Amino acid sequence: MQQLLADLERTGQLIRVTQEVDPYLEVAEIQRRAYRAKAPAILFTRVKGTTFPMVCNVFGTMERTRWIFRDSLRALEGVFALKVNPFDFFKQPWRYAGVPRAVYSTMPKKVRTGPVMEAETTVSKLPQLYSWPMDGGGYVTLPQVYTESPDKPGFMSSNIGMYRVQLTGPSFETDKEVGLHYQIHRGIGYHHAEALRRGQPLKVNVFVGGPPAMTLAAIMPLPEGIAEILFAGALAGFRIPMIHRPGELPMLAEADFCICGTVHPGEQKPEGPFGDHLGYYSLAHDFPLMRVDAVYHRKDAVWPFTTVGRPPQEDTVFGAFIHELTADLVPTVFNGVREVHAVDQAGVHPLLLAIGSERYVPYAAERQPQELITCGLSLLGTTQTSLSKYVLIAAHEDAPDLHTHDFPRFFRHMLERTDLTRDLHYITRTTIDTLDYTGISLNQGSKLIWAACGPRKRPLCESLPTGFSLPQGFSDARLFMPGVAVVQGPRHTAARDEHDNAMFRLAEHLHGIQGRDGEGQQVPLAGLPLVVVADDAAFTAKDWDNFLWVTFTRSDPATDMYGAGAFTHCKHWGCAGPLIIDARLKSFHAPPLEEDPEITRRVDTLAAPGGPLHGIL
Repeated sequence: MQQLLADLERTGQLIRVTQEVDPYLEVAEIQRRAYRAKAPAILFTRVKGTTFPMVCNVFGTMERTRWIFRDSLRALEGVFALKVNPFDFFKQPWRYAGVPRAVYSTMPKKVRTGPVMEAETTVSKLPQLYSWPMDGGGYVTLPQVYTESPDKPGFMSSNIGMYRVQLTGPSFETDKEVGLHYQIHRGIGYHHAEALRRGQPLKVNVFVGGPPAMTLAAIMPLPEGIAEILFAGALAGFRIPMIHRPGELPMLAEADFCICGTVHPGEQKPEGPFGDHLGYYSLAHDFPLMRVDAVYHRKDAVWPFTTVGRPPQEDTVFGAFIHELTADLVPTVFNGVREVHAVDQAGVHPLLLAIGSERYVPYAAERQPQELITCGLSLLGTTQTSLSKYVLIAAHEDAPDLHTHDFPRFFRHMLERTDLTRDLHYITRTTIDTLDYTGISLNQGSKLIWAACGPRKRPLCESLPTGFSLPQGFSDARLFMPGVAVVQGPRHTAARDEHDNAMFRLAEHLHGIQGRDGEGQQVPLAGLPLVVVADDAAFTAKDWDNFLWVTFTRSDPATDMYGAGAFTHCKHWGCAGPLIIDARLKSFHAPPLEEDPEITRRVDTLAAPGGPLHGIL
């Protein structure tokens, strides 16, 4: 980290702020503004309540992130390329000159000691970052949580994850306990399960800082069985030095901080609330309690941090960088899938757009989803894509130049080809992202595979159809894009895991006006296959960012999708159309994130003429 900051400062990519700043909300708002402004990294040398400097926005742009890994990126790309096509090495061996070193760098280097053990401190003396007003305490937001398999100890069966760590709060005994929040389908869970089966504590080390490759490794969606520390070495371009201590968990030698602790069987405490990356608070729930054994740090330690919230945020860059590295690997992991896009604007896991192949019956008179459904099930069956809630998948054969990042064209392509009586496939009462509060309970909700292929089935309306109307309680209908209307609905009052009768009224009304208006004129709704109901139609229909965020972070497929002329046949649900998505905030949802006005005014002052951040934010 010290080498990186010196490198950034030397090249004009880092500024120092010597005026005292507050880790309670203030530095978080500065960081969010710095990201939006594509500002340099910012090093705060005087932080209230701690002696440790803090640094933010290190990975604030794709250009800076690529630059950080400039010396090793080409070799790592070569490793991935050979995974896709091993025989290319014999055709173009000069392209892979750095691959042997990258492979050599994967194995960590055992050392006896390192800078991280130069000094000790306590949890309460660490920077206590609060990102949002309702946060339940100070948090580590760029942790590298390291564990090893109790059944097979060692680097090869280790896991590094970016699981949030709550340092302080009413649940935790000061300096002795911290909260360890890990979401469903995370590698640490397998290690924890092994420890519980053995009836023994799980040792955990939380690294902060150190080689930036470790930070990226902590969020890399690697297949089960591949240790993140191996990827970190390849990305860093050198073997990661790890302090090996008999009977203890290895420590990252070059880390700025290391919190060593243990998770004992049966010990949990409430963790949260915390403003999270879907744009809402994740509320307080029981999560594993980590007893703190020691807190080590370098003498020159710097505390790196970020904040999360409604996308885009700095973690957007992480996702884009990982996608750039791994895009060519998608077909090797998911047979038949050509492209995937976990949509950042929708909070990543709620919406996955994909393009697959439809080759099962190439001789059929009309192509219909078959292989696409297999592709969708594959995406929901492995790696981090299994947490996706809505999977919309189109056939490559219908439009070879279609891409998932072109939202207007992708959605138009899907809506023109979808058969609403056939192409919606639900999986109910299954696991969903821990942070998603749209489901029927924590970690439980539904998923939808929406597959569409074949010839165009309908032209999409370019304006609201003449005679289009709404029942009482619904208003402000707007055409967001061809074929998609956004309407304002009444406040949601239904309980969790229940349909809303108001939505049935809307579906019945829309089904009823499919025919002729009062003057005997046709009112065709075939060109309007999708209607989204929101609390604020104007906000939702303003742009794609708002539409994707509201529609897919505020709805559960099984509970919140309705349809005009809906039917269930042999447990398959469909509708004549339009399809309706209830994207209102529900009565049981966690609240959206909002900044503190007083903090906003304070940061405005820092960014005003004469302030230390003038011209930066």
